[in-house]
Amino acid sequence: MSIWRVKPVSAFEADMKKSQLKRVLGKWSLTAIGVGAIIGGGIFVLTGTGAYYHAGPALAISFIIAGIACVFAALCYSEFASILPVEGSAYAYAYGTIGEIFAWIIGWGLILEYAMGSMTVAVSWSGYFNKLLKLFGLELPTWLTTDPASYTGEGFSMNLPAFLIVLFVISILIKGTSSAAKANNLIVILKVSAILFVIIAGAFFINTDNWDPFIPAATQIVEKETTHNAYGVAGIISGAAAIFFAYVGFDAVSTQAGEAINPKKDLPFAIIASLLICTILYILVSLVLTGMMNYQDFDPLGKYPEAIKAPVAYAFDIAGQGWAGFIITIAATVGLISVLMVMIMGQSRIFLGMSKDGLIPSVFSKINPISGTPQTNLMILGGFIAVVAAFTPISKLADMTSFGTLFAFTMVCIAVWILRVKQPNLTRTFKVPALPVIAVLGILINTYLMFNLSKEAQILSLGWLAIGVVVYFLYGKRNSKLEKHE
Repeated sequence: MSIWRVKPVSAFEADMKKSQLKRVLGKWSLTAIGVGAIIGGGIFVLTGTGAYYHAGPALAISFIIAGIACVFAALCYSEFASILPVEGSAYAYAYGTIGEIFAWIIGWGLILEYAMGSMTVAVSWSGYFNKLLKLFGLELPTWLTTDPASYTGEGFSMNLPAFLIVLFVISILIKGTSSAAKANNLIVILKVSAILFVIIAGAFFINTDNWDPFIPAATQIVEKETTHNAYGVAGIISGAAAIFFAYVGFDAVSTQAGEAINPKKDLPFAIIASLLICTILYILVSLVLTGMMNYQDFDPLGKYPEAIKAPVAYAFDIAGQGWAGFIITIAATVGLISVLMVMIMGQSRIFLGMSKDGLIPSVFSKINPISGTPQTNLMILGGFIAVVAAFTPISKLADMTSFGTLFAFTMVCIAVWILRVKQPNLTRTFKVPALPVIAVLGILINTYLMFNLSKEAQILSLGWLAIGVVVYFLYGKRNSKLEKHE
């Protein structure tokens, strides 16, 4: 059947030779892209919810487990990046191994990860920006910071900061990948510096009594009107699932393969390095936070009800260091810009790859000869994301973003195994050690986490994939370049 046709490796190599993208990214710029995507505002929020609702001080172990779970997928991504250093990420990898229909479904799923993820980040940035303004005694009217469905007043309303930040990021991206990478590098340095500040400054206020017991006795706890097991070994595992999504984003590195100077060596390095750097930072922040403040004090019904929303800033407030909240809020506000930048950049490169293959309209693969970027692609994508972020309540779409990510991770683990069996003699500058074991563990863990998402997110995501299949048969299959070639 033609829907299972595979794009030969030689066709990918031909695409690489014809590419008009400018190769300007070295291994440290690629690593910064990974760090920029992984470290967002979540590190300042998830630590509190993970400690109180799941693992207590043992949240550090949860971060280690989640990091190991990500490593399985990261290793599989790295091998693929060394074979097929092309834009398109998991979409391209599936096209070269499993078949066109699967590649399409993954590409369609990645829209969930990147486009909807971008909208969520834009709205999160708006929240941090408004908080930052309040610290300086300024405040925007509610009708300019709230989408129409969430607005309780009368008349027109929109989330203006979310709309404007997307347009600002697009204006940077269309100037060229080199300037975008420099901006991202600067933001990542500021963001990591702020996290190191939290770790070093917070270490002086650690009370080791807060770590006793390090693994609290297992119990049941109520979260969002549902009861689940917390603490003990089960709590550590559920904590790993809850904070796993703090790690997603390293696959954004693989979407930049078309602009990497030495992709076969630098992509595997950047994928694994960004994951290791972020894992170490996450572990240290969680240890400092649970040392500064007892995990039970993050109870939203307790004596510090606001602590769960901004745990790191609140821990410094209780320590009498309220000024640190300014630094943390500024870091989160600036830091989210790099997350948004990398997500939109990643989405545009996936569209670029799908467009080159004829599966979506050719307008998405037009490269501006001066900037070397898919300018029209970025402008269409940016306009769509800006409007949806400004006028739609998207809080329920966060789990759908995670579904798209986990689905892609699972497919990459399957695809790298298939390619190793089908074409064992391909040149691989990086090989996954103990592949069957790593691939199976990656498939099992990511599938398990997919099943642990909310039922609503699962149903909406499967509905999205079903729409994707319809679009494929109506447009993608007919216009596929492989179909025309046949």
